[in-house]
Amino acid sequence: MSGLEGFTGWVGTVLGTPDPPGLARFYAAVLGGELDDGRPEFVTLHTPGTTTYLAFQLEEEHVAPAWPAGPGAQQMQVHLDVGVLDVAAAVEEVEGLGGTLADFQPQQDVRVMLDPAGHPFCLYLDRG
Repeated sequence: MSGLEGFTGWVGTVLGTPDPPGLARFYAAVLGGELDDGRPEFVTLHTPGTTTYLAFQLEEEHVAPAWPAGPGAQQMQVHLDVGVLDVAAAVEEVEGLGGTLADFQPQQDVRVMLDPAGHPFCLYLDRG
């Protein structure tokens, strides 16, 4: 199987938010990495030595996704899974950084969190 001709290896995920620098700082505190915050309307977070990044793009009319999704509600369409060694400790840490625990939790060993812009993401026990 081959990829696009000229593909550089870089792949990113972009989250819309009314506050790109603020959401980027939140995820930098959660995930680590380095911020490129040269433009307030588009900020990237990457881990040195990798070819992936998480970016935050200005959406002035941002509508937070509904979790769980319901008829007529803004759907999440994509979410991040974050592997951790201690889910309960990670929940506390994320809450201390400004994230919130979602009301609906569909799995016993995974915790759905909401970032400050309302995007759901999951903390799961990484068993290696």
